[in-house]
Amino acid sequence: MPDTADIAAMSFEQALAELEKIVGALESGQAPLEASIEMYERGAALKAHCEKRLEAARLRVEKIVVGPQGVTGAEPAEFT
Repeated sequence: MPDTADIAAMSFEQALAELEKIVGALESGQAPLEASIEMYERGAALKAHCEKRLEAARLRVEKIVVGPQGVTGAEPAEFT
């Protein structure tokens, strides 16, 4: 199993960039089977990290909504 301890310290952008490289390498079909499995496992960990970062950002945006009287309120943010 690949080492994924460093992923927690990555920014969303860093994790996404590495995930894109992994997807490209896997799509090329050039890596040996064992290396492909390790890349896939790391990619899954990177994907989970990105999803966690996006959810945290979504929650922060919900808290920053300003109402008509200038009072900060929590309204659901919609991302489409």
